[in-house]
Amino acid sequence: MFLVFDVPGPAMMNYVAPGWLPGGNLQTIWPALCARRVLGPAVRYRRERWTTPDGDFIDVDWLQAPPSGTLLVLFHGLEGSSGSHYSQAFADFARRQGFAFAVPHFRGCSGELNHGPRAYHSGDFEEIGWILARLRQQHQGSILAAGISLGGNALLRWAEEMGEQAAHVVAAVASVSAPLDLAASGRAIGRGFNRWVYTRMFLNTMKPKALQKLAQHPGLFNAAALRAARDLYEFDNAFTAPLHGFRNTEDYWSRASAKPRLQQIRIPALVMNARNDPFVPAGCLPRQPDVSPWVTLWQPAQGGHVGFLQGPPPGHVSAMPTAVGGWLAAHISTPCMKKDIDGRHR
Repeated sequence: MFLVFDVPGPAMMNYVAPGWLPGGNLQTIWPALCARRVLGPAVRYRRERWTTPDGDFIDVDWLQAPPSGTLLVLFHGLEGSSGSHYSQAFADFARRQGFAFAVPHFRGCSGELNHGPRAYHSGDFEEIGWILARLRQQHQGSILAAGISLGGNALLRWAEEMGEQAAHVVAAVASVSAPLDLAASGRAIGRGFNRWVYTRMFLNTMKPKALQKLAQHPGLFNAAALRAARDLYEFDNAFTAPLHGFRNTEDYWSRASAKPRLQQIRIPALVMNARNDPFVPAGCLPRQPDVSPWVTLWQPAQGGHVGFLQGPPPGHVSAMPTAVGGWLAAHISTPCMKKDIDGRHR
């Protein structure tokens, strides 16, 4: 049984960017670099270091605020962190709502290289699962989870793999600007302006970290292939795929993509993508027949990649976290969240 809820969101479904910020690229770049991130005081975190089951570590940043019955967890995007513009905007939303807030960093993204012979990837649902399970053990109230870009795809992959069991861990999940079809996004970011700007930006941080990883673990991958990589396809072929058990880039992109498995989701899930996202072509976005009845699709015409800016220059990025966070919060303590093992609603 699927329960329909009256939840916030029409404003973001019909989002229109300010007239002074035209086009998907400007709507992506300006919010990340120039827009206001918070509506209140600066966000301050405290950090915890967790030892992973394989003896490595991850760092989790917590909003410095009184504990709350509700915890909002944010999984960041490729090369993101708790300092990313969207992380700070979600932290500000959580603070205004009185929620606890945490940003678990994927390995190597907290400012210190992790120790183990692996990094992170777009389908890292096992890491997501371990993090959420630990949070479930230590937090007594409701847990809401959101993922941005890479983190959104990985979070949806976790929800897909868990099926009905996901409801025992979180009340609802949301993804924003996730590359749900990694092959389509990989092709898009490897062409033209995207290749010269976004691909170069990502490789400028990813390649040095990969070479540091090789220094930690000599022989882990082909250094010459890594150094020669000029796009994400070649980088994933040289580094991401071999480190994480995939045969090659095609195998990785196929197995890690959330889109083909969206029918498997059995908890409330919001999937938000702007149709002018430079990284995620509109033609590859899921349609309603592609998803389970538990999945809500928001696909505004504008917004760029994790942009969704509002207001006069320089603008602010609080509208998207407010809408997405509000959607998530509307699913706290709903009947569909409390299930017996046999699947019956309490």
